[in-house]
Amino acid sequence: MYKFTPLKRFGQNYLKDENILNKIVQTIDPQRADSIIEIGPGTGALTKKIIDKTANFIAVEIDNRVIDQLKSEFSNINLINADFLKLDLNSFSSKTRPPFRIVGNIPYNLTSPIIFKIIENRDIIRDAVFMIQLEVAERMNAKIGTKEYGILAVILNHFADVKLCFKVSPNVFYPKPKVYSAVVKIVMKESGMNDRSAQIFIKTVKAAFGKRRKTLRNSLKSSIFENIDFTNCGIDLGLRAEQLSIADFIKLSEYVSKNISQNTWINKINISVNE
Repeated sequence: MYKFTPLKRFGQNYLKDENILNKIVQTIDPQRADSIIEIGPGTGALTKKIIDKTANFIAVEIDNRVIDQLKSEFSNINLINADFLKLDLNSFSSKTRPPFRIVGNIPYNLTSPIIFKIIENRDIIRDAVFMIQLEVAERMNAKIGTKEYGILAVILNHFADVKLCFKVSPNVFYPKPKVYSAVVKIVMKESGMNDRSAQIFIKTVKAAFGKRRKTLRNSLKSSIFENIDFTNCGIDLGLRAEQLSIADFIKLSEYVSKNISQNTWINKINISVNE
C-alpha cells in the first residue's frame, strides 16, 4: 500500500485519513497570497490539498527517498531537500516572502526544536499549524499552578496565542503511534521584546524551572544567574516556578536584564519540552 516505509529515525507516521486531512486544511485556511512552508510533506498527503491554494508554497523534506516522487506528482512544487532546523528562513527567494505560515505533521521528537525555531523567527512568521503529540499540546496550554505548567507553556504563550484545535486518534496513522495526537494553531503576537530581552526572558524561565520542586531562591542560585542578588526583584522567592504568572516571569527577566553584565553571553534557544 505504501511505496515507502516510514522511518523511525525521522519520526515518520504517515497520516492516511482524508477527513483529518481536510480538517487540517480547514484549520490552516490557506489563501492565495499566503507564503506557506510545509515541514516534512512525506508522500504528499497534505501537500496535494494545499499546494494549489497558494501561489507561494515551499515544501521542506529531509527524506531523500521521497524527493523524486514529490517532484513527479507535483510538477510545480518548490521543494527543498534539507533539515528544516538548519534552514535560514531569511534566505528564501523574494517571491516566497514573509510573513510565513508554517504547517506540517511534524516529528514528535523534534516538536521542541521546531517550536523554538518558530519563536526565534517570530518576526517573519505569522502562524503555524502542527500535528503534534497530544500530551505536548496540553502542556502548551497548561494553566499556572498545575504540574503540566512549565517552560513550554510560559515561553510559548508569551510569544504566541496557542489553540488546541482537535484531538487525533492513533488509528489514522501508518504505522500507529503509541500516543494520541492533536492539531494545534500557534499565532505569533507582539511581545514587546528585542532579541536580547527575549533571550534573557527565555533563560530566566528555564533557570526558574531548573529545580522544579525547589523554591525560586534555590533554583536561581543553581542557575547561570547564580551571581545575581534577587533579594529586591519584587517576586516572592519562596514560591516555586509553577506558581508564577507570565507577567511575573517578565518582571523577573527585566530584573535580570538590569543586573546582568552587558558582556554576559546568553546562549541561543535550546529548550526541551521535557524540561
